[in-house]
Amino acid sequence: MLDTLTTATFRPRRFLLASACALSLLGTQVDAADKVPVTASFSILGDLVQAVGGERVAVTTLVGANEDAHVFEPMPTDVKTILASKLVVTNGLGFEPWAGKLTQAAGYRGETVVASKDVKTRPLSEAKKHADHGTTDPHAWQNPINVVRYVRNIAAGLTKVDPGGGPFYQANAEEYVKELLALDTWAKEQFAAIPADKRKVITSHDAFGYFAAQYGLQFLAPQGVNTSAEPSARQVGQLIAQIKREKIRAVFVENMSNPKLVDQLSKDAGTTPGASLYVDALSARGQPGATYLQMMRHNVTQLAIGMTKNGG
Repeated sequence: MLDTLTTATFRPRRFLLASACALSLLGTQVDAADKVPVTASFSILGDLVQAVGGERVAVTTLVGANEDAHVFEPMPTDVKTILASKLVVTNGLGFEPWAGKLTQAAGYRGETVVASKDVKTRPLSEAKKHADHGTTDPHAWQNPINVVRYVRNIAAGLTKVDPGGGPFYQANAEEYVKELLALDTWAKEQFAAIPADKRKVITSHDAFGYFAAQYGLQFLAPQGVNTSAEPSARQVGQLIAQIKREKIRAVFVENMSNPKLVDQLSKDAGTTPGASLYVDALSARGQPGATYLQMMRHNVTQLAIGMTKNGG
């Protein structure tokens, strides 16, 4: 059912080097000391900034791989990082409510990019609203078509603080857009063969709204959109009953979440959790979700495998 990933389907990021060579006459080669210092709020954004900025940027990520931005607490060293930056990149949509407070406390006066600017957002249902996120689902990067807007916003921000690198950033962004469109097409192909009544998944927290809408899936989660929220015993009981009733076998936990909740849920419902998914954070290097593109391919593959077991 799952197509084999080939180099024809997903080209490796050699385009960064190719773009650098092609634009060398425009002065894109820079010394380490001359790189544009950029701070990204969390690991997924850090990867996108690096993809667009290439060797012209030095990227620092506040919330690293396998770490949870929902519960992040800034340290004094983060203030120094912010002040040393020419550009700060955040997701926005209430995902990292601490980011604005941090830049204000640091007295930061540089440029800021909200990567999700102009993305078509999804509202949260009344039951899923959270004090930090408000009425909007902040996980817009879970639809790769939204990330097209992310990388173009990042390219515009980098160009503003480094006009000489503008052509380089724009070229890298548009090459990355091609990767995103190829990813989206491939993902649709993987899910197309799965019957609609089997497209149900249990995850530990509700971060897949954009993904579900793009690919026609249904995600159920004991936690809401914020991992700091604790589900009630009644909510967990209702979910267990639904898992048993509908014979849902696609049960997953995210890499930055505590697995105990899903493990207990799976035990009580008589299911076995699948491989970890990467949702709000990338994995460490050498693991399946080390970049945004790798993260999404891994998630699509594992979700498709899990859903084929539903109803059995």
